[in-house]
Amino acid sequence: MMHYYNTIGILDFVVQILLILLILGVAIALLSRSGLMNTGNNEKLVAMEKDISEIKKTVDEIKEKLEEI
Repeated sequence: MMHYYNTIGILDFVVQILLILLILGVAIALLSRSGLMNTGNNEKLVAMEKDISEIKKTVDEIKEKLEEI
């Protein structure tokens, strides 16, 4: 009776590791390109804070003008 064993060679192991690393690299590249990761979000937050402060000033000015009327 003959037994056949599934043996994995060193080359197969290295190819599988490289394939996993390639898939992870592509996934990270796609996530960073789509903006879901935190790269560069600080600049966006600073710009949004400036816009919010300007909107608050505008709302205060409009309230003052309405009170005068």
